[in-house]
Amino acid sequence: MQNFTTENTPDAPRIEFPCRYPVKVMGEAHETFHAEVRAVFERHAPGVEDDHISIRPSTKGNYIAITVVIEATGKEQLQVLFAELKTLAAVKLVL
Repeated sequence: MQNFTTENTPDAPRIEFPCRYPVKVMGEAHETFHAEVRAVFERHAPGVEDDHISIRPSTKGNYIAITVVIEATGKEQLQVLFAELKTLAAVKLVL
C-alpha cells in the first residue's frame, strides 16, 4: 500500500491506497460541464458508475458541484486527475 500526505502539513493524516476517495469539482453550470468532468474521470479512474456521482446546483443555478467517489490507486493518479480537471474552462475549484 502507498501512503499520501500533504508536504505542507506534516501532521496531516496518511491515506492508504487503494481507497475510496471523494473528489469535488465545482464550476460554471452549462450543458456540457457534467460530460466534460465525467470524461476526465473515465480517463484517470475508469469504472465510475452513476451511483458514485452526486450533482448539486447552486441556489441561483449559475454553478454546479459534482462529487465523484473513485477507487484511488495512488498519489500520482490523484495529482494527474486534479491537474486535468483544473484545465477545463468551466472548472472553478477542485477539492
